[in-house]
Amino acid sequence: MQIIKTTADLEELVTRFEKYPYFTIDTEFLRENTFWPILCLVQLATDDESAIVDPMADGIDLAPLFRLLQNEDVLKVFHAGRQDLEIFHHLNGEVPKPIFDTQVAAMVCGFGESVGYDTLVSKITGKGIDKSSRFTDWSRRPLSDRQLTYAEADVTHLRKVYKFLSKKLKESGREEWVTSEMEILRSPETYFIPPENAWQRIKARNHHSKFLGLLQAVAAWRERQAHLQDIPRNRILRDEALIEISSNPPKDANSLSHVRGIGLKFAEGKMGRGLLEAIQEGVNLPADMAPRMDKKTPPPKGIGPLMELLRVLLKLRCEENEVAQKLICNMSDLEKIAIDDNADVPALKGWRRRVFGDDALKLKNGEIALSSESGKIKIIDLA
Repeated sequence: MQIIKTTADLEELVTRFEKYPYFTIDTEFLRENTFWPILCLVQLATDDESAIVDPMADGIDLAPLFRLLQNEDVLKVFHAGRQDLEIFHHLNGEVPKPIFDTQVAAMVCGFGESVGYDTLVSKITGKGIDKSSRFTDWSRRPLSDRQLTYAEADVTHLRKVYKFLSKKLKESGREEWVTSEMEILRSPETYFIPPENAWQRIKARNHHSKFLGLLQAVAAWRERQAHLQDIPRNRILRDEALIEISSNPPKDANSLSHVRGIGLKFAEGKMGRGLLEAIQEGVNLPADMAPRMDKKTPPPKGIGPLMELLRVLLKLRCEENEVAQKLICNMSDLEKIAIDDNADVPALKGWRRRVFGDDALKLKNGEIALSSESGKIKIIDLA
């Protein structure tokens, strides 16, 4: 097992890895007490070797690793890599490219919804993974051989998983399906929410422009503070406090201190003054400049049975094509299709339309029907 703790050793490792068409990669990190994840380990493997990079080693410079991650001639293989990609985007300002996510590929290849790594390894390789180190504090040093072996297994087994799924995708002609999903993971917008959009994460029932203008202002203030102080959002203020402030905006430190979760010390200090400025900004925002939240209107009468038919069709087409339903259409999009033939939803575009969308419109418009025969659902052409 190679443990890389110096920049020189990392440079040598990267030079070797750059000669391969792909490598597998995983990270171990902590995020309980920070806004940004703390990178603790980076595991890498080619067909011929594996290594663990220690980002916390004294004096190590990860620049060679970032160069490898941006090398477009070498494919980076992750499993459920969204959080790993977020880490590299934060540290380096760029998302690794090109990438392949085995969890997405597994959903395309019929392994079910968001299949876990352990399950996937077991089904494809027949081997189990030691889970005893799953809840390790990866920032502590030294790490035991058992912990390092556990971390290394995340990339060594992934080689066989990648090869199996890659071959299956090629044989089935579904490589395009995964490629389109990788574009979402490759987009920097996936990993950064502008502070002015942070209010959208908060579940609030009030749709009035005055309330939303205030919520936008105070949520943006909290987002910036969380970034600056590198602490979780709720360590600044909980969502409930932001909703209360937006419903009944305090005018001074004393009234601010009466908000649940805010004490007089906070209200009278620098944080309180900054928050009061954000509140005033929200109060002064003209109603026509406030964000808007689309009110969810009840579906048209009688649409429920049609949605149930579409759900049966969705399940049938996904089983026939051995692809996870989650990847094709969710319930919200199913409702939109039931209401509008031209709904702007993924299920009516690209490969998803070929798998489900075209038949969904035919069923909706009476061109096909569903029947049961010998305990199985069948599609009947009525055209």
